[in-house]
Amino acid sequence: MSDVASCAARLGLAFKNLDLLVEALTHRSYLNEHREYAGAHNERLEFLGDAVLELAATDFLYKKFPANPEGELTAYRAALVNTVSLAETAQQLGINEFLLLSKGESRDTGRAREAILADAFEAIIGAAYLDQGYAAAEAFIARNLFGKIEDIIVKRSYQDGKSRFQEAAQEKRGITPEYKTLSEEGPDHAKLFTVGVFIGGEEIARGEGQSKQGAEQAAADAALRMMQWA
Repeated sequence: MSDVASCAARLGLAFKNLDLLVEALTHRSYLNEHREYAGAHNERLEFLGDAVLELAATDFLYKKFPANPEGELTAYRAALVNTVSLAETAQQLGINEFLLLSKGESRDTGRAREAILADAFEAIIGAAYLDQGYAAAEAFIARNLFGKIEDIIVKRSYQDGKSRFQEAAQEKRGITPEYKTLSEEGPDHAKLFTVGVFIGGEEIARGEGQSKQGAEQAAADAALRMMQWA
């Protein structure tokens, strides 16, 4: 429990029931590998925390931007609470050090680890809500997430990569980018698409994805970095 208590202290949450925090940090894979473990995994808490997070973020944005239309607020919220944002926040809080994972999952990096961290962050919100009520959970969300909104707006990261790259290409080059599928590999149920994005016939970058749309987004993100338009 000492590790969990130090995790709670780092999070700034005074848990009455530390078992809730243990559950929030427990990935399903840990239970599969440790049959003797009597606790639960964090998926139910994640489900609850996701709802609390959406309400808190919606309330924050509604009050902060009283004149903005619904569509814009929805885009802001999506950027604020997406997997990348939550995983980044979880990493900054040191949650990675306290996760209970299988040996296989503990070696995962990249998007797989991002998803685990984001889920754990939402589960912690759910645990805080059950342990201390909505106000404490909202305060935890506010001090760790809401400060990101200004940066999101300045960098326009509330827009997807394709939208941002198209705007930048039209503004800087006067040309609308084109996307071309360069290859399709694998069986129908597990396709891997490679897409190139072109400006005036010049290939700027490539991206891969399990769908053409996903590959196009990856290509646009890569092109923003390549052209330093991000």
